[in-house]
Amino acid sequence: MIINSKLKAAVGFNPTKKSHQLSILDMCRKIKENKITLPLYQRDLSWSLAKSISLLNYQLFGKAPVAPISINQMSSTGVVVPQVSFINRELVDTTLIEADHQSVVDGQQRLSTNYKAFINHEDFRNIFLDVSAAKFKLVESSLKDYHIPVGILLNEDENILLFFLQKKNLVEALFPILVQIRSKIMSYNYTINIAEHLTEDEQIEWFEVLNNAGSRVTTLQMSFSKLKLHDFDIYSDYVTPFKEKIQTYGYDELFSPFTTNVSYPVASLNPAFEMIKKSGIHSVNYAPIPSDTKESQITNLDINDLTEIIDLSLISLNKALNFLSEENLEDYVNRMDYILYLTGYFAFNGTVDETNEQNLVSWVQTVSFVNKSNGARRDIFDSLIKNIFEV
Repeated sequence: MIINSKLKAAVGFNPTKKSHQLSILDMCRKIKENKITLPLYQRDLSWSLAKSISLLNYQLFGKAPVAPISINQMSSTGVVVPQVSFINRELVDTTLIEADHQSVVDGQQRLSTNYKAFINHEDFRNIFLDVSAAKFKLVESSLKDYHIPVGILLNEDENILLFFLQKKNLVEALFPILVQIRSKIMSYNYTINIAEHLTEDEQIEWFEVLNNAGSRVTTLQMSFSKLKLHDFDIYSDYVTPFKEKIQTYGYDELFSPFTTNVSYPVASLNPAFEMIKKSGIHSVNYAPIPSDTKESQITNLDINDLTEIIDLSLISLNKALNFLSEENLEDYVNRMDYILYLTGYFAFNGTVDETNEQNLVSWVQTVSFVNKSNGARRDIFDSLIKNIFEV
């Protein structure tokens, strides 16, 4: 019987022997110095504040360790996957990547949670340690002396906490216990599972094995992530501004499933794409619905064209959201379809004239997307942009 040489190689290599521990403080410092970064294909941040708070509480009270972080140890030569920094996703200069550089394959959300507290990030301005209730929590009003901002408690500068308590004359009452809490969390060790010099395909395979019960890096996200090589990041340059506009108008719950975080904004590019690249000629399979996303066409665009399309899409989104607000139509908007279709309408029409304004209001009030096939949904959009409002 012939034994495949791959089996002999496999039994001679045990990657678990490369695992080690690293504290939250050390990891945050490495992240700030860009010694721990993210591979370009990684998605943007997806955790809610509630999930971040749960992690902070678990690190303080949990009786079992948090799951390991998976890291690819890179070499200073032959960087196979471009790297971006945490939070702001800035492209990392490959000449600054040294032999001890580490790229996070799995663990971005957990590390980002701790790092945001470390740098007192604006996103965490309403997260506090409630000393009286003994837990981290979201507090948006009625702050008490026993509410300690997480960005103060876990700040990279350990003196910030003392200064904060001195201003409130709380040093004697709270400083001893808060120092102990800070020390515990900052010295909390994560197990780091290390692999060395993985190719991009090997990293993605590892990531998907680790996340086989959760959200995977989709083909759509992979296609767009590589635009960073051309100084464009689909997340920071488009998806995040798109999401922020939706949140500003109070439609957060319509945008909550992670799988739609990219597909909704990308589907919304279709009308702008047709206006910029097809002279406003509409094809039925370019409706603003996730099944019609055109990532292959979008990712092959010249960056100037892509920027123009992005700008038109965001301007049209603003017009759609303003229209819904000014006409008091918020109660009718129970699906993202309303927002995506109106965004497409304004991309094609620019504005709504007085003749069609009431017709568009009636359309929002009466149109239904429930149990509609993709074909029917495409027909609805085709009629809408032609100012045909029968539903």
